[in-house]
Amino acid sequence: MVKRLRLLQHAEGRSQQGLLLLEGTHLLQEALRLQLQPVELLATPLWWSRQAALVAALPPGCACQLVSEEVLGAIATTRHPDGVVLTLSPPAEASCGLEPDVQPCLVLALDGLQDPGNLGTLMRTALASGVGTLWLADGADPFQPKVLRASAGAALALPLRRESRAALAQRLGAARAAGLQLVVAVRPGAGPAPPLPYWQVDWRRPTVLLLGNEGAGVSAELEALASQRVTIPHSRAVESLNVAVAAAPLLLERLRQQAGA
Repeated sequence: MVKRLRLLQHAEGRSQQGLLLLEGTHLLQEALRLQLQPVELLATPLWWSRQAALVAALPPGCACQLVSEEVLGAIATTRHPDGVVLTLSPPAEASCGLEPDVQPCLVLALDGLQDPGNLGTLMRTALASGVGTLWLADGADPFQPKVLRASAGAALALPLRRESRAALAQRLGAARAAGLQLVVAVRPGAGPAPPLPYWQVDWRRPTVLLLGNEGAGVSAELEALASQRVTIPHSRAVESLNVAVAAAPLLLERLRQQAGA
């Protein structure tokens, strides 16, 4: 059992078993709140005795098993697990968000984001900002345990599609053809023409925001598709901002503009 569940720490194991590994009480709470069906739940006796309400909320089909702290620690990726892990079928892949009967307000597209912490943090911000769909080109697996923890469960709630960069390029082209503005974030002063400060864009329009890899940024192929280039002005003491930090003001600007601030 331990060997089988440890395989879920890796993309190949998740693909073979068709399951995700969730660790911790908060992710269990989020899964139940989203009415997702846990397949297995392993908990220590101490956790079980302290979480009567959560235990009562488990669906009938969930296979529950009490295990020692040593067994739980051998399965979990965290150094000090809080007493519970569970397996879950991955959420269904989202539609592209451009169907005739769908009017997306805000789509977030990520080009090759590699750091699991950045991706998870960004997903949580995206959900808080009202992003309708997340498009991922390659990069970190959104369902690996580190991303699930960093997203605080947002990875389970945010509709997403993961595909190749070439497929994302086609999707971005279709988005522009459908009337969405495609906004790419770049460093201050980047490119032949200076980018606009991000607040000068009308974010109330249906928009795709494109962010790039931590080191290389957005690929030239994808940046060429953009209708707007924006930046976050900042001190020259640093060359660029962390992508997860930069995403927050960009994504929340739509809500600020809607509020008339």
